Amino acid sequence: MKIDFTPYFEKYKALSAKADEMFAKVQNEFPECVTCEIKCADCCHALFDLTLIEAIYINHLFNEMFEGKKKEAIIEKSNRADRKTYMVKRKAYKDKEAGKNEVEILMEIAAERVRCPLLNEDDMCDLYEYRPITCRLYGMPTSTGGIGHTCGKSAFVEGKSYPTANLDVIQKKLYEISAEFVGQIRTRYVKMGDLLVPLSMAILTDYDENYLGVVDENETLKKQGKENDNDIPRRRGKTKKGHFR
Repeated sequence: MKIDFTPYFEKYKALSAKADEMFAKVQNEFPECVTCEIKCADCCHALFDLTLIEAIYINHLFNEMFEGKKKEAIIEKSNRADRKTYMVKRKAYKDKEAGKNEVEILMEIAAERVRCPLLNEDDMCDLYEYRPITCRLYGMPTSTGGIGHTCGKSAFVEGKSYPTANLDVIQKKLYEISAEFVGQIRTRYVKMGDLLVPLSMAILTDYDENYLGVVDENETLKKQGKENDNDIPRRRGKTKKGHFR
């Protein structure tokens, strides 16, 4: 079975386009506040996760666009970033187990700096056109769990009201696309749509049928055949002892 990602990628791209529209609107209305510029790589050190559909999309474009030494170099950077991300998340997990306030833990994670493996030596994104939605919205006000956030390099004034991107709503839509995808591929991993991974892991993962847990159709048919055999009512007849069954 060859998985057709196209319909889910199209839905993801439509959501990305809406994010771009949202950012452009704020940038046009508050040009003095949105200070994003070429080679400003502040957002390229932020720590965040991708939903399943976004991770597969990034992985697909990465494998399609890069090869040879360039691809190997990005994979090596992804390995380094992934190791550092793991250490940050491990500490956060231990802090939570120790009873530390969850909001405080999230603030500490937000303060961590992990260089994105797609950020090249010129401080430019090697996959800019296909960058994640979080990256597309970084320079404007956003909110998560009711907590607002703005880029530290922006000029948005605290206490003032600005158009804000609700990342919880966007994340919900990404989960919905992922869940629809998982439902269509007939995977044995029914909870895979809840998966969240850092960009580094999205690059390193091979999203093939084995990883996605796609059930082989022939195996399914054989299994169904056995189940159907078991479901066939037994004929009523005499047993050796003369009793009916």
